[in-house]
Amino acid sequence: MAYNIADLFEHTVDAVPERIALITDTGVRRTFAELDDRANRFAHYLLSQGVAPGDHVAIYAMNSEAWLLAMLGSLKVRAVPVNVNFRYVEAELKYLLDNSDSVACVFDAEYASRLAAVIDDLPTLNTCIHIGEGTDDESTTALQKMESTSVENAMASMSAERDFGERSGDDQFIIYTGGTTGMPKGVVWRSEDIYFALGQGIDALTGERVATEFTKAEEAAAGGGLVFCVIPPLMHGAAQIATLSQWFIGSTIVLLTKFDAESVWNAVSEHGINSTIVTGDAIARPLIEMLEANPGRWDTSSLLSLSSSAALFSQSVKDRFLEAFPDLVITDSIGSTESGFNGLTYAEKGAVTQGGGPTVAPGTDVVILDDDLALIPRGETRQGMIGRGGNIPLGYHNDEKKTAETFVTAQNGERFAVAGDLAHWTEEGRMVMLGRGTVSINTGGEKVFPEEVEQALKAHPAVFDCLVVGVPDERWGQRVASVVQFRDGTEASLEELVEHARTHIAGYKMPREMHVVEEITRSPSGKPDYRWAKSLAESAEFKVSP
Repeated sequence: MAYNIADLFEHTVDAVPERIALITDTGVRRTFAELDDRANRFAHYLLSQGVAPGDHVAIYAMNSEAWLLAMLGSLKVRAVPVNVNFRYVEAELKYLLDNSDSVACVFDAEYASRLAAVIDDLPTLNTCIHIGEGTDDESTTALQKMESTSVENAMASMSAERDFGERSGDDQFIIYTGGTTGMPKGVVWRSEDIYFALGQGIDALTGERVATEFTKAEEAAAGGGLVFCVIPPLMHGAAQIATLSQWFIGSTIVLLTKFDAESVWNAVSEHGINSTIVTGDAIARPLIEMLEANPGRWDTSSLLSLSSSAALFSQSVKDRFLEAFPDLVITDSIGSTESGFNGLTYAEKGAVTQGGGPTVAPGTDVVILDDDLALIPRGETRQGMIGRGGNIPLGYHNDEKKTAETFVTAQNGERFAVAGDLAHWTEEGRMVMLGRGTVSINTGGEKVFPEEVEQALKAHPAVFDCLVVGVPDERWGQRVASVVQFRDGTEASLEELVEHARTHIAGYKMPREMHVVEEITRSPSGKPDYRWAKSLAESAEFKVSP
């Protein structure tokens, strides 16, 4: 039985064809049947351009129906969609399109000039399809140079038939991830593996696998489905997988072009949104602050649950949501693009961490490995590296060295994905997250994990956002430095922040210097840019006395 992403979507289409599948903030409203029809037309256009099974189709755009059509259309013809960060400028764009061996690119017309500037250096890229129209003479000229056609024109004369032949669970799905260090890397998943690792194939609560590829579609036909809001950019893996997994169970997706807190609450009130996904504080904090600043403005009674993944979701922000929504189910999903789902925790008001990050219930096939790649038994509290076995990626596209470093064979002979996250078991067999080892700070022989310090600092009422990095220190090797963005109209001294943080974490973890910035630099999905923070903290012109 093939667990193929395109097949799974089509099973839902056949089960609930007249249910609304997609609502966008630009006025698009499609049933599952209508969305499938348009995706089929896009898929036939790709075939007409010579796109073959296994070929890579880049998507360089902000959230839109066309982004989703490009993804679905590619998967239908067994091609591989490739996510491209819409913030990329020419050098980064050229790198990713070259590294991914993309043969086609679907892009927002406003980015036409960037693509046109590098396309001559991309010999495999021969099909360009733009979303929208050129906004000025420069972009219009660039579209003409590349002989690009619009998405709507591409689909206009194409067949809506679903006649693509048999697919396979071995068909690939690639997610490019920037991570916290190095150049972007394309994580290569088999369709079946990503379904069971991230896409609802295994129940996160029970650990049970679906009985057949039709299980979720049958459940969709039997139930009403959720109204689910996708806030993060689709160029982030969490948003792609959230969209697909919700479609598999028959949910209606409400898609926002880009994040704006006011627009989110407008959508909740207008569409009766039941659930949404955020990527930590970068999205959650502005949301709750907008709501608190406008009491009674929106009808939020439909909101039942909120899920976070891929970035730190601090306890102080969770507490504020639970104050506003006492019955709201808040989950923090732990994992990575390389490993899939690793664990889940439910928010409780006033929860205290156990000497690290959140304590989670580990997911299926999750282990902790020591430095010799031996499994640390559950209940033994030694620190180690989180590994996930079972359904994991094949590796990184075009990077054998990094593949060998991340996808390792343990002493028991099993292959695990080890993305660099550290943790330890509790005596009861739960897992305490410690943070990413690649950004940990070694100060006087003591290891400090930035996420833990950031969470303590963000509990201070004056701190809007912050990042913590290690900077060189003659005595200690490294000292802890904080880069802080204060709320408008507020400020605090380093001494005040340290005094506050001491109530949450040990003294050796305290920041010894503070750098105040107008805005913390993060990716569009909310992931921290530690390279930026470290460079800033090490630069003399930004130094603040310890």
